[in-house]
Amino acid sequence: MSETTDTVGIAGDRIRSIIERVEKVEEEIKDLMEAKKEIFLEAKGEGLDVKILKEILKLRKLDQDARDEHETLLDVYLRAMDAPSPAPMAVAA
Repeated sequence: MSETTDTVGIAGDRIRSIIERVEKVEEEIKDLMEAKKEIFLEAKGEGLDVKILKEILKLRKLDQDARDEHETLLDVYLRAMDAPSPAPMAVAA
């Protein structure tokens, strides 16, 4: 039996290869997240509102129909909050 094959016939080299590839991708993701953080710090240093930039990124990921629906609902909800409440109805005695 080969040294790279365990008792159930799974190639150890193949498992190692997959694990190492995943580890490499995880490290790349970590590096990219750090780069993203640095970009936001740069934007903040230039006086930009990072929260708003993140909202723009979120909206840009939506297709136009979803974005329109989001904006419409946001407008409706804001108007509903600002609308005067109806007067309470009198209770019959």
